[in-house]
Amino acid sequence: MRSAGEPQNTLYAHRKPLAVVRCASVGDVQAGLERAARQGIPVAARSGGHSYAGYSWPDGGLVLDLGGLSHVRVDGRRATIGAGARMHDVYEALGAAGQALPAGSCSTVGIAGLALGGGISVISRRYGLTCDHLVQARIVTPDGVLRTVSDESEPDLFWALKGGGGGNFGVVTEFTFRTDPAPDLVVFGLDYPDGTTADVLDAWQDWIADAPDELWTSLRVDSGSPSVPSVRGTYAGPAKDLHRLLDRMPRGAREVEETTYLQAMRHYAGPAETGEPYVASSRMLHSPVPGSKVAALVDGQPPCMIQFDSFGGVVGRVAPDATAFPHRDATASAQVYVHLGDLTEAGARALLAGLRDGLGAGTTGYVNYIDPEMPDRVLRPQPEAPQGGRGPVRPRSRAGVRAGPIAGSRSAR
Repeated sequence: MRSAGEPQNTLYAHRKPLAVVRCASVGDVQAGLERAARQGIPVAARSGGHSYAGYSWPDGGLVLDLGGLSHVRVDGRRATIGAGARMHDVYEALGAAGQALPAGSCSTVGIAGLALGGGISVISRRYGLTCDHLVQARIVTPDGVLRTVSDESEPDLFWALKGGGGGNFGVVTEFTFRTDPAPDLVVFGLDYPDGTTADVLDAWQDWIADAPDELWTSLRVDSGSPSVPSVRGTYAGPAKDLHRLLDRMPRGAREVEETTYLQAMRHYAGPAETGEPYVASSRMLHSPVPGSKVAALVDGQPPCMIQFDSFGGVVGRVAPDATAFPHRDATASAQVYVHLGDLTEAGARALLAGLRDGLGAGTTGYVNYIDPEMPDRVLRPQPEAPQGGRGPVRPRSRAGVRAGPIAGSRSAR
């Protein structure tokens, strides 16, 4: 496990924040923001510390570590979750209460960065995004005021918190989510031989185009000589129905396992995570990417991968202006990831740019897969608060302050 004082992306472990405030109360958050404003220093909120660009670990800045605000309380169809809670604790509490929330897969992702950027889940096509379940939030805005926001109270700010990006409008200290009864699920995998990337990706994109809401799936292409594709997914229905759906894909080594909701979340969490150095980016897809193009991009490259996650279903049926999440019409997201390994940082970033731009999928990415080189981070930037964040910014003094960007932790989903 990585230490509490180390970012998940250890490429940025050399940074030296001026101080870390370990927040155990709203008052700690308010005091930290006041100090940062008074001294004119950058400030960053840190939930899980999964910012791909290290924005939650600023050089010379003040880190508001929200790990002490990690309570999870489930009451019927409502879950109240502290901003420092991580996926492992969220799922264990929800599972024990027989409830479910579509949220991230990695066990150490923080709820705050995840939900504020939208929140892709392995059950998103059936249940929507994490932010679609948000019914209330408590947020300390840069003027130091604690506000409780919902559809009825400060609805504009509440709207912005539902997919506008972590830390753009203040520091959220607590969320209240609507939950659903935990479903039984089927998790599955399809493994394919080396060199089949082009055919498998083309088939997968055709497959997800008319998939039922109950089916969520991702396709991962790992570099190699040649590259190697694999498919993973979740089905909210009987295994016999899933097998019929899987028969529409090219034949590969198939694994299917019926699980409870909690078992499925544990399955995706995997082993305890360790930090590592990497560079990453993303693109939102609105039309198919030729499999031959992806194979040509990844074949023979140093350790890297492109992962495609299916969108659509319930996610795509929410009105585009109902939340700040701007990608309702996407067919899939593409996450691009390059391990440093023997590469220099410059070499890794050059490889990343080639993979990312080579997809030919425009310039818009997912804010929770943030890349400091992305010129267009969302489709609807706010006039005063650049969505997705460009890193820590200097907060204004309390007098006449308006909510502006504060860098925050990004999530793995």
